Amino acid sequence: MRYVDEYRDADKARALAARIAGLCAPGRSYAFMEVCGGHTHTIYKHGIEDHLPENVTLVHGPGCPVCVIPMGRVDDALHLARQPDTIMTSFGDMMRVPGGRQSFLDAKAEGADIRMVYSPLDALRIARQNRDKRVVFMAIGFETTAPSTAVTVQRAAAEKLDNFSVFCNHVTIIPAVKAILDSPDLRLDGFLGPGHVSTVIGCRPYRFIAAEYGKPLVVAGFEPLDILQSIHLLLRQLAEGRCTVENQYARVVPWDGNPKALRALADVMELRPSFEWRGLGTIPYSALRIREAYAAHDAERVFGVPGVRVADPTSCQCGEVLKGVLKPWQCKVFGTACTPETPIGTCMVSSEGACAAYYNFGRFTRTAVREATRT
Repeated sequence: MRYVDEYRDADKARALAARIAGLCAPGRSYAFMEVCGGHTHTIYKHGIEDHLPENVTLVHGPGCPVCVIPMGRVDDALHLARQPDTIMTSFGDMMRVPGGRQSFLDAKAEGADIRMVYSPLDALRIARQNRDKRVVFMAIGFETTAPSTAVTVQRAAAEKLDNFSVFCNHVTIIPAVKAILDSPDLRLDGFLGPGHVSTVIGCRPYRFIAAEYGKPLVVAGFEPLDILQSIHLLLRQLAEGRCTVENQYARVVPWDGNPKALRALADVMELRPSFEWRGLGTIPYSALRIREAYAAHDAERVFGVPGVRVADPTSCQCGEVLKGVLKPWQCKVFGTACTPETPIGTCMVSSEGACAAYYNFGRFTRTAVREATRT
């Protein structure tokens, strides 16, 4: 890729839209899930749905890393932040995520030392500068960000920075997709695979989706033409009676993933027996924890956490949005009680959340207009 404009060419978008329409069978409806929140933002921001035939529907999936963190884990992190002589560090997206009673910003306003960082290495630098404090990094994200956490833990161990630890909330994409496929609530014809996650894990792990569930998957990039081409590839597979994994994002994603990143992950982290996801419930072996060899840098071992489960607010329907059962605008508090300024659920907080994307970019998309005319 030389220029972003190459992937936002209006004439090429119209040509792709025409080819997509030509592949749609008369009288048949198609539903494709974009797993990644980054795809959702591209779709809403650039009006991708307006270029698609009426019988092609895009469904948001559970690929927003902040959105899937349950409220109980936020409360556990707040417990750590309130410990004496402790500095909690976090990505900016997490600062406003509500726990059972407070967010990081609320606790910071009450005096807790909570600092926003741009990478785990920033947190490690704070630990070097504050050897008399215990510095905790709130680690979140899918396989995309987990290697940077792993490398930071390796560096902390090499430097013997025992005042640095990680509260690990990294999750893995494959069990979440399998939970979606096993759900009776949703019928899908295919998937737009997550581009960023795939730069680490590659394309091979998705083969079971085609082999066992009979659903094609195309790993997609994040520009408008990437999305449209990926939808075209999915429809072409269906029209030709094929079902496989394709890599549209080959300019970035290697088929076998990033071996150095995978080695760092394998060295530092292991699968948890179970982990609770917001909206999806407890999914076995779907998240990562720090290995015993690096126990000195595992905040859950260093401090201990309450581990109390907290029910989501009854008014919030983030779970249904994350599973693709509801569109953001169908939530009963969307745009009224729940806005980016006053979020109730995580989907309205995160920069990758579907509700925030729709609130900022998608108010007048095709689906909203159609539904409004029905009511």
